[in-house]
Amino acid sequence: MPSPHDPYVRVRGAREHNLQDVNVDIPRDTLTVFTGVSGSGKSSLAFGTIYAEAQRLYFESVAPYARRLIHQVGAPAVGEITGLPPAVSLEQRRSAPGSRSSVGTVTTLSNSLRMLFSRAGDYPAGAERLDSDAFSPNTAAGACPECHGLGRIHRTDEELLVPDASLSIREGAIAAWPGAWQGKNLRDVLDTLGYDVDRPWRELAAKDREWILFTDEQPVVTVHPVRDAGRIQRPYQGTYMSARRYVLHTFADTKSRTLRAKAERFLTSVPCPVCGGSRLRPEAMAVTFAGRTIAELAALPLSALAEVLAGAGAGGEETARVLTGDLLARIGTVTELGLGYLSLDRTAPTLSSGELQRLRLATQLRSGLFGVVYVLDEPSAGLHPADTESLLGVLGRLKEAGNSVFVVEHQMDVVRRADWLVDVGPLAGEHGGRVLHSGRPEGLAEVPESATRRFLFPSEDEPEPVRETRTPSGWIRLSGVERHNVRGVDAAFPLGVFTAVTGVSGSGKSTLVGQVLAGVLADREAGEEAAGAGELFCASVAGLEAVDRLVQVDQKPIGRTPRSNLATYTGLFDTVRKLFARTGTARERGYTAGRFSFNVSGGRCETCQGEGFVSVELLFLPSTYAPCPDCHGARYNPETLEVTLRGLTVAHVLDLTVESAADFFSGTPAAERALTTLLDVGLGYLRLGQPATELSGGEAQRIKLASELQRTRRGHTLYLLDEPTTGLHPADVEVLMRQLHGLVDAHNTVVVVEHDMAVVAGADHVIDLGPGGGDRGGRIVATGTPQEVARAAESRTAPYLAKAQRS
Repeated sequence: MPSPHDPYVRVRGAREHNLQDVNVDIPRDTLTVFTGVSGSGKSSLAFGTIYAEAQRLYFESVAPYARRLIHQVGAPAVGEITGLPPAVSLEQRRSAPGSRSSVGTVTTLSNSLRMLFSRAGDYPAGAERLDSDAFSPNTAAGACPECHGLGRIHRTDEELLVPDASLSIREGAIAAWPGAWQGKNLRDVLDTLGYDVDRPWRELAAKDREWILFTDEQPVVTVHPVRDAGRIQRPYQGTYMSARRYVLHTFADTKSRTLRAKAERFLTSVPCPVCGGSRLRPEAMAVTFAGRTIAELAALPLSALAEVLAGAGAGGEETARVLTGDLLARIGTVTELGLGYLSLDRTAPTLSSGELQRLRLATQLRSGLFGVVYVLDEPSAGLHPADTESLLGVLGRLKEAGNSVFVVEHQMDVVRRADWLVDVGPLAGEHGGRVLHSGRPEGLAEVPESATRRFLFPSEDEPEPVRETRTPSGWIRLSGVERHNVRGVDAAFPLGVFTAVTGVSGSGKSTLVGQVLAGVLADREAGEEAAGAGELFCASVAGLEAVDRLVQVDQKPIGRTPRSNLATYTGLFDTVRKLFARTGTARERGYTAGRFSFNVSGGRCETCQGEGFVSVELLFLPSTYAPCPDCHGARYNPETLEVTLRGLTVAHVLDLTVESAADFFSGTPAAERALTTLLDVGLGYLRLGQPATELSGGEAQRIKLASELQRTRRGHTLYLLDEPTTGLHPADVEVLMRQLHGLVDAHNTVVVVEHDMAVVAGADHVIDLGPGGGDRGGRIVATGTPQEVARAAESRTAPYLAKAQRS
């Protein structure tokens, strides 16, 4: 029986996901790092088991009624965990935060700044003191009434709504109108109202054009549609809606991404004419502190905001000194984590998942909690090596405050600083799920089956093979780039080689590659009629004619529901369903390929709608999911499951791993091609039917890459990847790099934004931005081969790149 003051968290019989009845003891009050290849089970142990059980135990102490109001995860599949304190989870959340969420709201710094203006601001003579809510654009008391606190309004004009004035309304002059019957209805209503729908748009009277496009009236008329041969069309009551009203209504209310994107093409976003983009009412904007409005202070980088507050609070009143002191202490933690380039009004959707996690980490550091287990998911993600030292300092302070810090991590510099190491593996999926080592990091040297061992203790007897630097076949040159903090930059990207773009967080890497370079290429592919988003950001572009195709591969989920999975995303399931439809039993019964889809009625189990499970409401306990009582998790009805392909039902096929499926479909070219590419990117352990919601960002990215690799490539393709190694174990990085270098060897171009110095050292060309983040970055400080950049005096990347080349 463990002591009530047991210094260890003891896990017994963990079976979550692929964990194989794991028993492990982890000391408290330590920095413990969980390592292992992607899919090995380390996150299942740290988050799915330890954190989930801590949350479950906490909820048991909450009043039953209150439990109903809190989102709860189900109980983990584990025998017992003892010695477990309360836990705080900081995950790499993939769900996108709302547009009103910002750096200020995530860190709660906005609350303190609003309080400073409310209590210590300089008010106009005779003005009443405002409550802090009056300085928030997210409250009715503070939001500008014109833009509702968004700072921008959407407008349209005749040129956007009618791009070709030579056409008549019947010929489609009003491009913003919907297609099919709804567009015909609006045209017929106009015709009934007496407007000439067959006359070229430019010949219509100006007052008629104005009314057709912009009226707020919605007249209802009886429409007598023109009869088509063989069809009976009766009169009906039709309501007119102007083009502007239709576009704004669709943009604001539609749930369809496609319709919203189409509506957005006919709108321009401009600063609100009432608040000038400040998002606040005039009363709040009349109050200043240190001579600036709250909107002006919120727009400053945090490092600059700290300088303003330090100067203003030093000689002020006691209230101002207290409030500025609190703000400075909290801003200091954020800047320590390398995020001083962010401003309080920077919206959360524009932040990377790594930046969001570090902001939440900074907030926790100021909370003063002790005796807590912090469970973190790759806190070094998106961090330049220069910032990793600061991160380790913050994690150390959390530990020194009397907390346990459990970190899932792939960065070897973080692993080396751990007090305790839990290595899970040896491989992924069904070939992993075992704890190979739990102890001091140096003890891993004695575990030969660990995939982590050779990266933590590199052998000098096995030097990396030296690859010849490729010669560019051409260049894409961007001149005068102006976007965010990238100002007046001329950038050249070599073609036919592997290029790594480096720099500290916020230096402008993703702006230059993901927005400007990708934008000009996307504009070229879309044609001249598309809005030239990319070319708006640079003065001139040269060299695009050498590129035939652009492919961007990111870490966004491949689907947001369990209905999207590996097989459906890659197109493999189309082949599988066709194979089942060709079997003798299916042909006899008249089953088509659609019969074998679990997303439509016909062949699926209707009890669970093809999901394989049903939700069971337990009132005061968290809802739980149980296998469907009719199909028992198979997703299909009994008649569909009577059809087999070489002895397997379609449900059995979805349960195969990629590795097993490659053997099963050997000899079927369409299936072999998809499965081979998935194996090539190291995803052999995933099940074909594994829901998209269970996949990590790194797995999603490799699935997207595999989908591209299986396509027949035509011409020169430029591949853009933003931090492709995020979430990948060094062993997985090697697999990914083989594929990316293979693309270059096949006469394509690869450009990656990257922090992993091992990847950068293996590139042909490096573009380093900086030297710092935000206003202190945004320019190219070094460019050339890795060896040349490693010698650049001004580059913060150089010393780490030089170290990677030596190791």
